[in-house]
Amino acid sequence: MITIPEAEYELTAIRAQGAGGQNVNKVSSAIHLRFDILASSLSDWLKQRVMQLRDSRITDEGVLVLKAQQYRTQEANKKDAIKRLHEIINAANQIQSPRYATRPTRGSQKRRLETKMQRGHIKQMRGKIASESN
Repeated sequence: MITIPEAEYELTAIRAQGAGGQNVNKVSSAIHLRFDILASSLSDWLKQRVMQLRDSRITDEGVLVLKAQQYRTQEANKKDAIKRLHEIINAANQIQSPRYATRPTRGSQKRRLETKMQRGHIKQMRGKIASESN
C-alpha cells in the first residue's frame, strides 16, 4: 500500500452542486483535490502506470483532479477525496495476472448439447397438433 504525503496534493473547498436547500448556496462543503502525478514522489514506473489509466480525471499535463461532494461536511469530503486518491494509486500499483486460454471439458460440452436438444424438443412439441382429416 502506497501512502502519499499531504504536501503533494492540493485541497480546495468549493460549493457543492445539486439539491441541498438553503445551505448549498452559502457553504463550501465540496472538495477539489489536485494531484500532480509527474511532480510527485511516486516511482517512475508507477507514474507511468497512473498516466496510462484511461481516466477522464487525469489532464494532459498529468494532474489528477478529484471532486468530492458526497457528504454534507467539508471534513468528510476531504477524507473521501484522499481515500479515492489512494485507491486510484494503489489500483495502478497492482499487476493483473495474465489470463490463459482454456477449453471447455468434454463433459461440459456434452451436457450443453444435451440441454440444447431438450429445449429444442420442448419447443418442437409446442407446434399445432395435426388433425386427422377423412
